[in-house]
Amino acid sequence: MGDAYVHELRVRYGECDPQGIVFNANYLLYFDVAFTELWREAVGPWQEMVDRGVDAVVAESNLRYRAPARFDEQLQLRLRILALGQSSITTEILVMRGEELLVEGQLRHVCVGTDTWAKTDIPEWVRAGLEGFVAA
Repeated sequence: MGDAYVHELRVRYGECDPQGIVFNANYLLYFDVAFTELWREAVGPWQEMVDRGVDAVVAESNLRYRAPARFDEQLQLRLRILALGQSSITTEILVMRGEELLVEGQLRHVCVGTDTWAKTDIPEWVRAGLEGFVAA
């Protein structure tokens, strides 16, 4: 089983709605930040892939809200790659406050060529970097 990647962040005031809880859409921003940091750890800077003619775009996102997060709380986003397909990457993301699960979600990215934006295979050097975070 691959290791989970953990990214920590603190909820900022501007991310909260009038009820004082994190506005639901901001979790997708959190997901994007955490996925980018996992990528940097596993593969390197995102721009390096783009410079080599490949990008990855979000094709699907799913979120299930369990409990609210509030201003100034410290959160941990735990990421594991559930599937490395031919051209797609499915990532599980759990938003935790300590051991309490607040949000569970998944992102599916699809690799595309930067010249045509057509679906393309995940480059082997990307696959090799991500394999350490693939769940069994």
